[in-house]
Amino acid sequence: MLAQGGASVTVYDAMPSAGRKFLMAGRGGLNLTHSEPLADFLPRYREAMPHLRAAVEAFPPDALRDWSEGLGQLTFVGSSGRVFPKTFKASPLLRAWLRRLDASGVQFAFRHRWTGWDAQGRLEFQTPNGQLAIVAGATVLALGGASWPRLGSDGAWVDRLVAKGVAISKLRPANSCFTVAWSDVFRDRFEGQPLKGVALTIGPHTVRGEAMITRTGIEGGAIYALSAELREAVLGIGEATLTIALRPDLNRATLTTRLSGNRGKQSLANFLRKAAQVSPVGIGLMQEAAIASGRPLAAFSPTELAHLVNAIPVRLTGVAPIERAISTAGGVMFDELDEHFMLRKLPGVFAAGEMLDWEAPTGGYLLQASFATGAAAGRGVLAWLKRS
Repeated sequence: MLAQGGASVTVYDAMPSAGRKFLMAGRGGLNLTHSEPLADFLPRYREAMPHLRAAVEAFPPDALRDWSEGLGQLTFVGSSGRVFPKTFKASPLLRAWLRRLDASGVQFAFRHRWTGWDAQGRLEFQTPNGQLAIVAGATVLALGGASWPRLGSDGAWVDRLVAKGVAISKLRPANSCFTVAWSDVFRDRFEGQPLKGVALTIGPHTVRGEAMITRTGIEGGAIYALSAELREAVLGIGEATLTIALRPDLNRATLTTRLSGNRGKQSLANFLRKAAQVSPVGIGLMQEAAIASGRPLAAFSPTELAHLVNAIPVRLTGVAPIERAISTAGGVMFDELDEHFMLRKLPGVFAAGEMLDWEAPTGGYLLQASFATGAAAGRGVLAWLKRS
């Protein structure tokens, strides 16, 4: 956008090559965006929605799909409504993108780590050949959050902006795993097992979807959708209770009737599997809850079993480190930005992407907001250069 608008553009990247985190995002198929209507799409950004609305409306999901297809990478809508390139890979799209940038005259300077500004207001970079100072007519900071720091987004920019008086909301893990003190038996048997078609609840918030048992806890799409509520509870009081409904489409009365039948010589696990269609990992979760209650699951009445099937309490005791999170919450507070994403305290300096104070679940919302705010900052730079 900037180069097409007539600006001379150089991209300074601390890494040896471009788009490393973009490639990481593509390991699961590169979920570019989501196909749901904007009226449903925008609320995914929660408290940040009013600040992101204009940018996303100016560069909506259809525009991101058009951009991808303009680079020769056709897209499709999956069964979940998520949008992917037909190749299901990030690398072909990145290569086509870089070719277009090169043809537009965009220059790249790799292994150039931004370290702040010098006394003359010039951008300073640490390079293989020593320190470098650059005069820029405008600067776009797109430095990411603090997840996957080995790919370049290490959050080191926070102190540099704070030193300039810019208010930063503390960076916190988002879309991350939460730790659970599983029993050895459960952990060894069910590590890596999915929970499908479940409903997860914390407080007034319920999400349906899938989750995954890990050796140290639980993660997955439905967990990520509740990430903010779970994280704030864990960080605030040291723990959170997640309630899991294994058969959310069956009410307690129906389950009670099914579980009141004659078990015969069946084991309890086989009976639960056949009568209520509870998966082995779900039965394992019920056993974990029974152990925590101090009663064996075999002592539960049909009514108690029916209740437990759709109300398994799981105690979350911690949040995975920010370095392992898919994304981060927190960042440059929106009050520090004008309507063009320019920092009010640093005229001519713009910020975009994950370094801003917003979060969203996985599902295409992360990349969409990053592209949309980048486009908005680009438009702001062109307007700034024109005025200057």
